Amino acid sequence: MKAAPSLRRTKIIFTLGPATESEEMLEKMIRGGADIIRLNMAHAKHDWTRTVIRRIRAVSARIGRDVAVMMDIKGPEIRTGDLSVPLELKAGEIFDFTVKPGAGSAAGQQGEEVRSVDVNYQDLVNDIKVGDTVLVDNGLLRLEVLTKDDARIRCRVLIPGELKSKRHINLPGVKVNLPSFTEKDRGDTTVGLEEGIDFVALSFVRESKDIEILRSFLSEKKSRCRIIAKIEDQSAIDNLDSIVSACDALMVARGDLGIECPFEELPVIQRRAVRACLAQGRPVIVATHMLESMISQPVPTRAEITDVANAVFELADCVMLSGETTIGKYPLECVQMLDKISRRIEAEETHASREPAVFTGERMKVLHSAVVLANELPRSHLVTFTRHGFMAQGLAALRPAHATILAFTPSPEVFRQLRLLRAVEPFLMPLASEPDVTIENAIGLLVRTGRVAPGDKLIVATDIVAQDRLVDSVQLRTVR
Repeated sequence: MKAAPSLRRTKIIFTLGPATESEEMLEKMIRGGADIIRLNMAHAKHDWTRTVIRRIRAVSARIGRDVAVMMDIKGPEIRTGDLSVPLELKAGEIFDFTVKPGAGSAAGQQGEEVRSVDVNYQDLVNDIKVGDTVLVDNGLLRLEVLTKDDARIRCRVLIPGELKSKRHINLPGVKVNLPSFTEKDRGDTTVGLEEGIDFVALSFVRESKDIEILRSFLSEKKSRCRIIAKIEDQSAIDNLDSIVSACDALMVARGDLGIECPFEELPVIQRRAVRACLAQGRPVIVATHMLESMISQPVPTRAEITDVANAVFELADCVMLSGETTIGKYPLECVQMLDKISRRIEAEETHASREPAVFTGERMKVLHSAVVLANELPRSHLVTFTRHGFMAQGLAALRPAHATILAFTPSPEVFRQLRLLRAVEPFLMPLASEPDVTIENAIGLLVRTGRVAPGDKLIVATDIVAQDRLVDSVQLRTVR
């Protein structure tokens, strides 16, 4: 019997939008290899959210491939207000951001009228200082703060451009005192939990305390939803290790990160973040602008191919698509492109065995020995059984060189959450009271589905009954 095609180790996340929200496109995207579907709640309505989550579940059930759903909540965001018409800002122009409704235009030093726009955060005048930089619309507009009072912040335009309504504002190096988990976030998350989301991504995480606030909320709701911390500004970089420790997974959100930090620092930050996650055994996602040109073009640039490849070389758990699959012309081709690039780089990586990282704790030492054995044996697979996902996460954290992690769980929720982990292929199966019966059931399922072939080696990391107690063990079995 021939084994099924090898698993792509790097997982793919795509963002749902007009280009992909139909049943037809959802089926194509899931069949095409997507593992997790992201809902961007920045502008989403609750009715739409409920509808698309139910649609995702229905399509997944129909085609027999359950995917996870990630709700990406908006977080503390500063935006400009409404404008009746866009404003064309000129270099050197004096321009006001007003923080009090109805403050309107004011005169400049020479008596000329100074144009203005409202912002949605009144305490901005207390957070910002003279000399600070204000970036608007993903950094397309740059202004310098000249003066401020209780009603307005007066700036000089450094990089000109067109200012439209409700544009996002970034403040590099400024600590903003907005709450990390807003009322909108609470409402959105509540809807998500009612519909059974698997992950909630917290935007603009600045310190571990932000994650603790969300975790407390999830605990109140009796939810086992996992928290993904998005790092998007300098505060997050300064507190990186404690954030990684507090979250369930980390997202390197390169969009705002590339605005808040100098461009040349972005690759360094990405590498630091991935390494910090590897060191602490946390899953990590590399996101934003992976295949940006494919929003309008059928093939990526050579630089984008290399960018995706670098994320795979760095051993990230997931790569993520945003605009490419919300409004892009070629969403399915984007998923297929990530799949193709990932498989090629992974094939290159598996030629050389690497020593897995060493973590503290008895269980991690047992798992470490399983991965060492798997790295030495050709045609090997790691098999584990997990009720909460921690055994599989432990094995994934050790980054086996070539073995796939075949993880069996009785929980549909955990099954979907395992989609996040590098090199993990989840299976939904009841666990018997006797560990050996569970192992035999799993092997039978793998053989029947063609996932393993005679002669394959199975390194089973599980617990067994010894002297009336459960102990962690590693077993080597050969498929007959």
